[in-house]
Amino acid sequence: MFAREGYLSIFIAVLFALLLSAGAYYLDHWFSYVIYAIAGLLVAFILFFFRDPDRDITKGENIVISPADGNVVLIQDVEEDRYIKGPAKQISIFLSPLDVHVNRVPVTGKLEYLEYHPGQYLMAWDHRASELNERADFGVRHKSGTKIFFRQITGFMARRIVYHIKQGEDIVAGERFGMMKFGSRMDILVPASAEVNISEGDRAVAGKTILATINL
Repeated sequence: MFAREGYLSIFIAVLFALLLSAGAYYLDHWFSYVIYAIAGLLVAFILFFFRDPDRDITKGENIVISPADGNVVLIQDVEEDRYIKGPAKQISIFLSPLDVHVNRVPVTGKLEYLEYHPGQYLMAWDHRASELNERADFGVRHKSGTKIFFRQITGFMARRIVYHIKQGEDIVAGERFGMMKFGSRMDILVPASAEVNISEGDRAVAGKTILATINL
């Protein structure tokens, strides 16, 4: 299964590979086989990148699950002034180009806040990326009244953010909501009262890994 956000990229990659291979066919030279190999690797990488595996979603009323696959590169205490508006714990997940890039909703609730910000393309692990890079911010109110904030952030390679949820919608944990293309970062911020269930250096899996527990 492939992400719908990747259909156009897959089509372009396949078309380019076919044209490249067609041109190489008329080369009476060993280098034509190199071109075939490059074309095949290009298509294979694009198909691999836009894969969208089904997941058995971790269930629970008071849990925040990972919205992205990747490595946890940062956990820190911060002041969040956009939506939570107070002390919070930030969990940052770095996605390499080899990770699944389809994003999933981290917590069930109402999407009260959504804002897109154009910006720079710093390396995704740079601490300044949270505020300076192109990003989309989301704020969800859990049924307990707890506010959860998460953010899609582009990286040096990632140049496009895609999301399909709208402000005011009720969203469900584990549902697909968008993706970030070709390497990026996801920040999840929970109130200071929440318990973080993961450590820096851990591996997170979208829809499955429990990042935090909300104290009801």
